[in-house]
Amino acid sequence: MEILNTAAALQAQTETWRREGKRIGLVPTMGALHEGHLQLVRAAAQECDAVVVSIFVNPTQFNNPDDFRLYPRLPEADAALLAPAGCTALFLPAVTEMYPQSTVLRFDFGALEQVMEGAHRPGHFNGVATVVSKLFHLSRPHRVYFGQKDLQQVAIVRQLIADLSFDLELVAFPTVREADGLAMSSRNRRLDAEARAIAPRLYQGLQLAEKLVQGREASPAAVQAAAQELLASEPALDLEYLEVVDAQTLQPLTDWQPHRAVAVCLAAHLGGVRLIDNVVIEG
Repeated sequence: MEILNTAAALQAQTETWRREGKRIGLVPTMGALHEGHLQLVRAAAQECDAVVVSIFVNPTQFNNPDDFRLYPRLPEADAALLAPAGCTALFLPAVTEMYPQSTVLRFDFGALEQVMEGAHRPGHFNGVATVVSKLFHLSRPHRVYFGQKDLQQVAIVRQLIADLSFDLELVAFPTVREADGLAMSSRNRRLDAEARAIAPRLYQGLQLAEKLVQGREASPAAVQAAAQELLASEPALDLEYLEVVDAQTLQPLTDWQPHRAVAVCLAAHLGGVRLIDNVVIEG
C-alpha cells in the first residue's frame, strides 16, 4: 500500500491506473477507522482493480469548532488496518494541500439539504460537496463507496454526481452495528463508559419506529411521537431531531405513500458527543 500526501501524487497515480485500464474504487473517510469503513474497503477491493482510501478531517464541513478539534485522528493505526483490507493507496493530505486557498464556490441542494443535518448544521453539506468534488477530480474513480449511516450525505453525493455528470457509480452499504445495536462511528471513541452503555438506546428508539412503520397503522406523526417518548425516558440523551421521512427525498411524511421506502433518522447528544443514526424501511 502506497501512502500519498499530495494532490499531484494522487492524480499521477490514478492517471497511471486509468492508462493501464484499471478500475478504481474510492472510499472517502475522515479516519479513526472501524469495521464499517473496512467493509467498504473490502467491497471496493473485490469490485475494483485499485482502491484509494482518503483520510481527511475536512474543516469546511464542521460548524462546531470543538467537534473539529476533538475529532479522533489516528493515521498510523488506520494505515495498519487498511493494507490487509485491500487498500492500494492511502491519500493522507494536509489541510493546506486540499485547500491551498479559500473556496468561494457554494453548493445549493435545495430541499434535500434543508432538513435534518442540513437544518441543524448550516454549511455542512457545502463542505461535504466541496471536498468530495475535489476527491473525485483527483482520483477519477469508477466507483465510490459510502455507508448508509450518513443517509443524507449519501443522497447529497448522489445528487452531486448527477448534477455535475461525474462518470462514476455510488455504492451505498448498510449501516454496520455493534453487538448491542449502536451504529459504528468514529465519534463512538469519544464516549466514556457511562455514555457508551446508554448509546444503544438510540437504536432501540429506531427499532420501535421501524416496527410501527411496518404496521402502517400509526400515522407518521404518531410514530415520531412514540420514538421520541422512548428516548426521552433516558435523561442523558439530548435528542436534536427524530424525523420520519421519505427515504428518497428525505422530506417529512404526513401520511404513508404506497410502495415508497421510509427512513427514520435521528441525531442526539450524549456525553458531549453528537451521534446520528437511521433505519430504512422498504415500501
